[in-house]
Amino acid sequence: MVKKKTTLDFAAGDYVVYPKHGVGRVTEVEAQEIAGATLELYVVRFEKERMTLRVPISKAETVGMRKLSNKVTLQEAFSTLKGKARIKRTMWSRRAQEYEAKINSGDIVSIAEVVRDLHRGADQPEQSYSERQIYEAALGRLARELAAVEDIDEKSALTQLENVLIAA
Repeated sequence: MVKKKTTLDFAAGDYVVYPKHGVGRVTEVEAQEIAGATLELYVVRFEKERMTLRVPISKAETVGMRKLSNKVTLQEAFSTLKGKARIKRTMWSRRAQEYEAKINSGDIVSIAEVVRDLHRGADQPEQSYSERQIYEAALGRLARELAAVEDIDEKSALTQLENVLIAA
């Protein structure tokens, strides 16, 4: 049996998805000496959050860092958005935790599920503050990845997503 090479290989300029922070761009790959050991790091810049993260190359896969979604996965996310909202009849605090976990998983289809479930049409009741916060966080993550994949700006990506939600 041949063992597959699973280490991720990113270069400066590549867009990546870091589960807890969304889409970022690798600005460089650097080596730092920490406690006498040389560690190779991906330096990832998140423009939206104005944050830079250094991820050890050896830990990139473990923490869930991945390449941008491909067109097939993006289509799956769009199909999810068009589906019927599935809202469990559990307490809001438990659902909120589940939604946060889905957003922080970094999985674009799971994030699309959160957007679908929390989207409110014009004819539906207003969202609570915490619902709105989670919805906007999920929508923003989805829009940033769509924008990076399609090479469009985030505003156009948001418009595209909202049109899909309205048509559903």
